[in-house]
Amino acid sequence: MANKTEAAPKEEFTGWRSIFWPIHSIELKKFLPMAFMMMFILFNYSILRGTKDSLVVTSMGAETIPTLKLWFVLPAAVLFMLVYSKLSNVFSKNTVFYIVTTFFLAYFTLFSLILYPFNEALTPAFNVENTFLKNMLIPIQGWVFSSFYVMSELWGSAMISLMFWRFANDVTSLKQSKRFYAMFGFVANGALILSGSVLKLIKNVSLVSGLAVFSCVAIIAIYYWLNTYVLTDPRYFNPDEIKKPKKKVKLSLGESLKYIFTSKYLGFIVLLVVCYGVSINLVEVMWKGQVKLYCPTPSEFAAFMGGLQIWTGGATILFMLIGANILRRCSWFTAAMLTPLVIFVTGLIFFACIIFKDVLDPLIPAGAGLSLLAVIAYTGLTQNVLAKGVKYSLFDSTKEMSYIPLDDELKSKGKAAVDVIGGRAGKSGGAAINFLLLNVIFVGSSLVQLAPVIAGVFIVILFIWFYAVYGLNKEFLKITSEQNK
Repeated sequence: MANKTEAAPKEEFTGWRSIFWPIHSIELKKFLPMAFMMMFILFNYSILRGTKDSLVVTSMGAETIPTLKLWFVLPAAVLFMLVYSKLSNVFSKNTVFYIVTTFFLAYFTLFSLILYPFNEALTPAFNVENTFLKNMLIPIQGWVFSSFYVMSELWGSAMISLMFWRFANDVTSLKQSKRFYAMFGFVANGALILSGSVLKLIKNVSLVSGLAVFSCVAIIAIYYWLNTYVLTDPRYFNPDEIKKPKKKVKLSLGESLKYIFTSKYLGFIVLLVVCYGVSINLVEVMWKGQVKLYCPTPSEFAAFMGGLQIWTGGATILFMLIGANILRRCSWFTAAMLTPLVIFVTGLIFFACIIFKDVLDPLIPAGAGLSLLAVIAYTGLTQNVLAKGVKYSLFDSTKEMSYIPLDDELKSKGKAAVDVIGGRAGKSGGAAINFLLLNVIFVGSSLVQLAPVIAGVFIVILFIWFYAVYGLNKEFLKITSEQNK
């Protein structure tokens, strides 16, 4: 049996090693499987995101996305949280992980073999003239693609934000997380480049969903291997270094929610997650509407989104290297503030291109071979790439670090409420804003016509985000200093 001194190497890294690979050799047996598990999760997330957008936008229109996120994705996220909380009270953490992952595996298998191949036969036909009812019924009519959209959205919240990061937080110390978390992304985000190539080369949606099934199997296998052959060794997992758990208290769902939402600490984390979701959604829906005009067919749209994944993967890997050093050399506040700053600046540039397009059009050189529509589409792509880069490298890492000092109840059920419901509420909040503007306040208007209004809402959301980072930093310093004492 190895002693505890072998479990935590004490030497610090210097030179280039401290920048590019601050992982001890003895830690590779733990680090690499976790990084590869995250890689498979991100690969699924990327191919599902590109595929769901190409199916929905080209068949139902970008204006359908707010309806889907508000009236379908959000209720599904709430239902998932309720089921997850119940499962957490009944089963062990490992069993819950297997149940959730198997659920997704079963759906994507069904979609690949039955739902997509027989989509036309399964789609009802009806026509409605009323604009409001039409926007509500289109997703119901196209329920096959709508269900795929909902499940793809849930995958990001359930598997990335909840299942993986809860597992990582349970087996990683705060000191180790400063080296591991950014490097997880550095290794795993190669999946974005791979997924982009898949979307560009593979046109068969059934085959793409088949790849999602394969990834689910790989995730389950890696998780089993880690828990069976790695985390049973004290060199790789010493519970005393993480946090000595108290006896598990099983609260009812109502008691859990009351406990969670009376926590000021979790309240600030909720604000971070919601503000990210709203701000990204406000930009993305309008951008995807422009991309549809630029790439009108499903194959062209999917290929364009594949390019987005490739660029996002490359940019994220670069940001991971930068972010890993920011996390180790700068304060939590500095690292956490960079994500809203980047999204704020790039988002304003994109909205400016939409709002002042009549001014910009004559400025495009005639011989450049670019149209104004292409400039807007690629400006939005650049905004998305930079926003995702800082999100994966800094936002996720700093958010997950903030969970580590919490007790088991807040870390488990609190994280479920924040990441699953908070994440969906963020995106659904952006969808609700678009839905109200399009269907209630400015009926008959297009997203482009509402760009100045949406840009104003975007600015307000970002200032709330800045406030949330400031407030959480104060709470984070307070709780960590008390634990150190």
